[in-house]
Amino acid sequence: MIAIVEVHSPKQLKLFIDFQHDLYKGDKNYVPELFIAQRDILTPGKHPFHEHSKAQLFLAYKDNVLVGRIAAIMNNNHNSFNKTKDGFFGFFDVIDDQEVTLKLFDAASEWLRKQGAETIVGPTNPTTNDACGLLVEGFNAPPVAMMTYNKEYYSRLIEGAGLTKQVDLLAYDLPTAAADGRSIKLQEALENRLKTKGITIRPINMKDFANEVKKVKAVYNSAWDKNLGFVPATDAEFNYMAKDMKMILDPKFCLVAEHNGTFIGFALAIPNINEILRTIPRGRLLPFGIFKLLFGLKKIKYVRVLALGVVEGYRKLGVEACFYARIIKRAQERNLDGGEASWILEHNEMMKKGIESINGKVYKKYRIYEKTL
Repeated sequence: MIAIVEVHSPKQLKLFIDFQHDLYKGDKNYVPELFIAQRDILTPGKHPFHEHSKAQLFLAYKDNVLVGRIAAIMNNNHNSFNKTKDGFFGFFDVIDDQEVTLKLFDAASEWLRKQGAETIVGPTNPTTNDACGLLVEGFNAPPVAMMTYNKEYYSRLIEGAGLTKQVDLLAYDLPTAAADGRSIKLQEALENRLKTKGITIRPINMKDFANEVKKVKAVYNSAWDKNLGFVPATDAEFNYMAKDMKMILDPKFCLVAEHNGTFIGFALAIPNINEILRTIPRGRLLPFGIFKLLFGLKKIKYVRVLALGVVEGYRKLGVEACFYARIIKRAQERNLDGGEASWILEHNEMMKKGIESINGKVYKKYRIYEKTL
């Protein structure tokens, strides 16, 4: 017998978060999410997402055993910005059971219909500004920071529930040793040429972090506004993300481009903290996980290029190439093994050509699904 239960209590939320750890037990590529981070993002009042949108979590039981979970998400800012009536699903995990999967999607779909949604899209956890997409290729390596991971059978179950591909998201691997040295050799000449146009590139100023973040947010919401599924981050959401990033940030991996003092581009590579999180049982920082996190940062050997964009009107001038060159040079200085550039929309030819020109190779693929309700 299958029962679907709505999550309302702290105890149920704990079960919702911890289900992953039991499902993936023994999987060498699984990385547990930090419990406190998951709890906050799923709790109204703890995370700024809930100031404008809402979600309902569901647990699936089969013969009184917990076997699955899903979140139904109504992102009101997304729908307002994109003029759509989309509902979303996320935080999806389940045993290899089509019937349980159907019940979970039925529950999520019914809740979304009641909110006025006409489609269900996902996975997003909870938005496209967070971890999103279902891994469909590249199961032979753990995910990097803020990227998803799932069982290989998930795509079969989701497609069995009637969802179809909306778009694929690409992750590129770029080993430091394989990076095209031409970009570094050309960097100085490119930056000198940009200076003649009034464009300069520099690391973020950590001493003026709050003001820098405000300017970066404007670039982010402008440079990314045509991306599929994009929704501008609110001030509270962007500040929330920035506060978390600041704790692990290397300023030389966080770059801004300015034109006569106005921000026109931004690039951010973050340490792959998943190298540490893999060693923290069930995502608990206490009592000892916090020390692993604090003392492990200097040992990280991989980064994720999380964001790289230039506002319209300044593209194809070489700013992007300078960003990549500086990131590669910094990786070499720190003797890092390499990095991942992700995610990149499968039809974003300009970004794909940029990373491929420095020998980046697609090694993971993630998928966003959709279905009419």
